[in-house]
Amino acid sequence: MKTLDELNLPADLKYDADHEWVSAAAGRIGISDFAQDALGDLTFVELPETGAALTKGEEFGTLESTKSVSPLLSPVDGKVTAVNEALNDDPGLLNRDPYGDGWIIEVELSDPGQLSGLMDAAAYRKHLEETAE
Repeated sequence: MKTLDELNLPADLKYDADHEWVSAAAGRIGISDFAQDALGDLTFVELPETGAALTKGEEFGTLESTKSVSPLLSPVDGKVTAVNEALNDDPGLLNRDPYGDGWIIEVELSDPGQLSGLMDAAAYRKHLEETAE
């Protein structure tokens, strides 16, 4: 398991307490480096359909690893505009490149103002420090 200092937390993303990230620029959602590291080797990803409605805090898919099955919870309200189909053949992309090729979905935000309620990288790192204690 990585230490907090070893985690990659890009400053241009917003994070939620459930360890998902949102790229406001690309409208993408994925899981954080912390989440992929905690889950271990990912073996299967259940993805939503394009056009599916997302509700903040509600499940939109699942991740299966050698350790467990975990829900993907939406950090924002919106509509799925694209799904990363590459994850069907290679779920390990989430482990190897959680912020690049391992993105999960693209969304059209219903309320861009919800982004202000998410954490920046510094606040997310502090959240991880506090929950690790």
